[in-house]
Amino acid sequence: MARRGTTMFAWAAAVVLVFASAGLRAAQHEEKSLEPTAEEIAAARAALKLSEIPCRIVYETFRDGNWELFSVKADGSDPVNLTKTPDVNELYPHVSPDGTKVCFVVDEYEKDAKDPKSRSAWLMNIDGTGRKKVADGIREACWKGDGTALALLPLEFEKFTYEDYSTKGVRFYDVATGKLTDHPNRDLFHLYNLCWSSDGKWFVATVHGGMGFKHSILAFEVDGMKVHDLKIPGCRPDLSPDGRKIAWGASDWDLFVGDFDVSGPVPVVKNRRAVVRSGEPVKVYHIDWSPDGKYVAFSRGPERKNLRGAPEMIGLRAAGWNICVADAEKTNVWVQITSDGNSNKEPDWAPVPKNGGK
Repeated sequence: MARRGTTMFAWAAAVVLVFASAGLRAAQHEEKSLEPTAEEIAAARAALKLSEIPCRIVYETFRDGNWELFSVKADGSDPVNLTKTPDVNELYPHVSPDGTKVCFVVDEYEKDAKDPKSRSAWLMNIDGTGRKKVADGIREACWKGDGTALALLPLEFEKFTYEDYSTKGVRFYDVATGKLTDHPNRDLFHLYNLCWSSDGKWFVATVHGGMGFKHSILAFEVDGMKVHDLKIPGCRPDLSPDGRKIAWGASDWDLFVGDFDVSGPVPVVKNRRAVVRSGEPVKVYHIDWSPDGKYVAFSRGPERKNLRGAPEMIGLRAAGWNICVADAEKTNVWVQITSDGNSNKEPDWAPVPKNGGK
């Protein structure tokens, strides 16, 4: 599998820590050292204490010519292949709020084809058993806060495209009954990175060239027609499990967090600040809150565009990308927890199941 070079991945622990100065300006994207000192590695381990976190992280990875879903402890140890399907490509994992199940998508190919013909949504237990198809023609899925339902983003066109915003509508899937229903607002389109607020009232997603918006992060009602621009530049938002925080990519090189205030008629984002900054051309993407809101996981790697699109898109190879974990209360205090660069993307925290995962 491709690597970015010994300057990035040579050390055995593959841990990166960067402490940013308090006066770092938003416009700065200076390349940080990719080789930490022994002192910085020790400081990272001591500060973050990832080995003490009981949760695991699930992510997509490209291995031996196939996409799989892997699970690791928060410090990157104990990697487990959850899917083990050499002929099936699983992507975009999202773990249920109780930690017992995972929803994901599968890219489906015709024989000898280079690109998928379609994408479908699936469910399985956290240990990889009990696989079940949810729906065909789905680009991505996310969980309702109580774990009883999924929200699905259907494909815009019958012909598959990698463009992440090629979606039309929002569909609900009832986990208990398997019933599919449509969102009442039929004018929702070109959305991606959908997430469902813990109170069940709001969706948050990026819109790209749709619904009268050029490129924005929106909040829109789960059961109504109201659509609101959160006015935070960037994309790929994620809401904390308690519904009080939001994280997003402010640019290809900046990850931000803020307070998600739902006390008024529409949500408002307050107290915005950078949590991770990277130097060009090394991108940071796919931020995800830990169950306790103390950490964020994210993916990081070189740009390396190809003819099909950018490496951060679902289903596209991203050589040299790895999973990292950051302190959500500070700026640029983070640890790289994978080291192989096998297109490791879309991390999602897995709460500890109370019933053993079934």
